[in-house]
Parts: sequence; C-alpha cells; structure tokens
Amino acid sequence: MSMYPPILPRPLYLTPREGQFTFTAQTALLADEAAEGVAAFLRDDLARAAGFLLLQEPSAASRVEFRLDESLVRPGEEGYRLEVSPQRILARAAAPRGLFYALQTLRQLLPIEIFSRTPQPGVDWSVPCVEIEDRPRFSWRGAMLDVGRHFMPLEFLFQFIDLLALHKMNRFHWHLTEDQGWRIEIKKYPRLTEVGAWRKQTMVGHFDGRLEGLTFDGTPHGGFYTQEEVRRVVEYARARFVQVVPEIEMPGHSQAAIAAYPHLGNTGQPVEVSQVWGIHEHVFNVEEGTFQFLTDVLEEVLDLFPDSFIHIGGDECPKKEWRESPSAQARMRELGLKDEDELQSWFIRRIDRFLTERGRRLIGWDEILEGGLAENAAVMSWRGEEGGIAAANAGHDVVMAPSPFTYLDYYQSEDRDKEPLAIGGYLPLEKVYLYDPL
Repeated sequence: MSMYPPILPRPLYLTPREGQFTFTAQTALLADEAAEGVAAFLRDDLARAAGFLLLQEPSAASRVEFRLDESLVRPGEEGYRLEVSPQRILARAAAPRGLFYALQTLRQLLPIEIFSRTPQPGVDWSVPCVEIEDRPRFSWRGAMLDVGRHFMPLEFLFQFIDLLALHKMNRFHWHLTEDQGWRIEIKKYPRLTEVGAWRKQTMVGHFDGRLEGLTFDGTPHGGFYTQEEVRRVVEYARARFVQVVPEIEMPGHSQAAIAAYPHLGNTGQPVEVSQVWGIHEHVFNVEEGTFQFLTDVLEEVLDLFPDSFIHIGGDECPKKEWRESPSAQARMRELGLKDEDELQSWFIRRIDRFLTERGRRLIGWDEILEGGLAENAAVMSWRGEEGGIAAANAGHDVVMAPSPFTYLDYYQSEDRDKEPLAIGGYLPLEKVYLYDPL
C-alpha cells in the first residue's frame, strides 16, 4: 500500500500510521445528535455494500465516532480531523459539514466496493490507520452541469451531486436555460416548457459558424424539470452540503425562450428552438414587458432555490439585433448610453437591483464586466483569468473557471480519433487538478 492513500483532493496534512481498522458486523457507529445525519450516510453505505448494519453500542471494542468539537476553530466549519487506529475511527469537526467531509475522506479510504448499490461478498472492509487534518482553501468549490443543450434525467443529477460531495465540492451550478432548450417549469409561462423545452433535432459534429452542409440526427430532443423535481434536487443537494446555483441565461443564449414567446425578441418574428451549437444572434429585447417576464421568472426561481446566488449568464451576447432595433436605440438615447455594451451593463444592473432587493446575489460570466459591473455582482471568469483579476481588483467576489484549465468537455488525449466528440482542445485531468487560481 502507498504511504499516501489516494484521496482527492489531497488533504492538507496526512500522517500514515501502522495497522488498519476493519469494519465488521460488531463495529459500532456513534454520533452526537447534530451529527446523526452525517453518520447515517456511512451506516447506509455499509448496509448496502457490505450487507451488515453498524451497531449503536457505546461499549463496543470497535467503533466509529462522529463528534462535534467547537474548539476546532482553525479548520473552520468545513474543516475536520480524522484519526484512524486499529480499534477506533474518530472524526471531529466544529460543524456538521466538516464531519461530512471527514466522512468523504473515510469513504475514499474504504475499498472501492463501498460505492456499490448491491452487497459485495468477500470484501475486506479495512481502512489504513492514518491521522488527517484538512480544510478547504477556497469557499466556492463547484462544477457546472449544462442540461440546456442536453437534458439529463433526474437520477443522473443525483449521481452528479453525489460525485460533487465525494470530492468535497459545495456548489452545483445548474445551467438550466439555453438557445437549445429551456429546462425549468415556470407556472406563469407554460410555453417555456411546452415549446422551449423541445427541439426538432440536433446537429452532428462541430459547428464552424456555417449552416450550409450541416448534418442532423433527425431525432427530437428535450425535457424539463417540474418545480417539484427541482425541489427534490435542491433538498438532495442540501443534505450533502451542496448549494444549488441556478443559471437563467440573459440577455443572450435565450433563443428557446424567444421561440416560446416571440415578443421577447427584437424582430417580432417567430424562431425555433435552436438545433445547432455556437453563438446565436437572437437576444432578449429591452422592453418593459421583457423585464416583467424576467422578474416573473426569477420570482418563481427564487422560491425554488433558497441559497443566495443566482446566475444570470450574461455571456456571448451579440449586439447586432440591438444595433438594428429602433426600440433598443431609443432606450440607449433615453438612458444616455454610448454603446450597446453599456446597454447590456444597464440590463444586468437592473436585474441585479431586483435580486438585491430580495436578499439575493447576482453572479454572471465575465462578459458582465463590459460596460461596467453591477455593484453587488460576482463574476465567474471563463474566457481566461483576466476578467476575474479585474473584477477582484475592483472589490468583487470572483469564481475562477478559465476554460483552458477547467472545461471537462475538452479532449482527454491528444489522439482525438480515439475519443468521443469534444468541444475544445486537449485538457488532461492532471492539468485540471493542478490548476491554481491564485
């Protein structure tokens, strides 16, 4: 066995010790009252994969303990200490979320069969003796799932959240709307899912900006999540100390919404839910009716997602339609704006005020910097690090997500012919793991 067990991410401090702890049907599971929910995950894992229930016997010779210890100030609420000896496993933390991360480390120390959904006979349920102290370096640790372009079933979302939790991530960025599909039920606007959630077919291969010569799969694609299903996802994530950050794209990446309600666009002409990838010219107009629509949508979104951040996209918003729109140009003159970048900034600021008044915070892609940043906004920097640095220097919170280091839809080897279709260049997981945003 390696001196350093394979734990991802690697703990801050890890000291291997001699021996191992073995789980058996005689092992007890003990927890403080506030930690019982965390301990239940371990009990259920072993019941499912090992086929035995841990005891609740304080005098047992072999035991696992989850204890809250308010004296552990240095690791913070998400930090923990884990001590494994031959007869005892002791997890300590100042708060339940810290104990949950201690549990994730313990699960990674166990044999891989711990993740099985059915009993696995003949497994030695042992973990190496070790002392670990760990705490996160960053307060926001998350991953985005794009269900706008490709709808994902509910069970997949639960599995995705499980993987986030296993790797001690605490944000599920849920990309719910796109040019190619609207995925969340909004009761006031049923056509968003009746029309906007479905496209006739999907292009095959990469999009180079030209519509001529494209190949399509001929298969309708779509789906959406009811509000009850959204609540289930949020609750499932919350039980695993993961906050769900919904993304409702605006003013660009909005063709599916405009297909459902053409008056939200700039041309007034009907459009279809997009069947191709790439950047689309159809964007929301800047009429009062459109802001009423957006705030109505956000009111329902806020009711479903209790945590503070709401992602509004803001990326890849072509200004062609605004330049050609008499209404948009009139709005710019009315507001004294010099160009369409400032019009987008005004658009984002207006949504920011709406969210701030309701005790929430806006976060958007780094394009929201163009034309001036809303006062309370946070920035997610995807086009590189420059936007994030500029926002941080201006006093804004920043999440670094530069595509050359963090986009998992890139190729994993340099031999592309042997891999599934990917959107970008070569990005091995080692480069992702070693990325340091500071």
